[in-house]
Amino acid sequence: MKIEEKILQLAEKNLTSADLFIVDLVITGNSGRQKISITLDGDQGVDIDACAYLSRKVGNEIEETNLIDSAYILEVSSPGIDQPLKLKRQYYRNIGRKVSVTLLDDSQVDGLLKEVNEELIILDAERKDKASKKIMIESRKIAFSDIKKTNVLVSFK
Repeated sequence: MKIEEKILQLAEKNLTSADLFIVDLVITGNSGRQKISITLDGDQGVDIDACAYLSRKVGNEIEETNLIDSAYILEVSSPGIDQPLKLKRQYYRNIGRKVSVTLLDDSQVDGLLKEVNEELIILDAERKDKASKKIMIESRKIAFSDIKKTNVLVSFK
């Protein structure tokens, strides 16, 4: 079993509630100085206490089991606003928010995330009418298989 898989198992084992989940785990650097980055999210969001708790638990288990025998940095954080959504579970949490979806053909669709199911998302998508130059809203279904990435757009209203 690869070290990433072992650390992922440690992290998942130490989640404090069912609404928390691991979005990503990345190990960078060389064997002399590795950085382990765990991205933690939750259906209701995630606070710093949950990140700190998971960091302590995973760090302690890495030390106790001697999983990494050289210097390392362990970082547990929530996804930043600039990070794209990676899991379907994150889409459900962002229903009602404005998103920007980049499709596989590199075209982009912006709109309000209205619905999510296992196969697709439904947006109230913005489209500029060429004749009147007005922004039109149309319901648009986008299959997950057609999505390259999705970012939540920040609104300062």
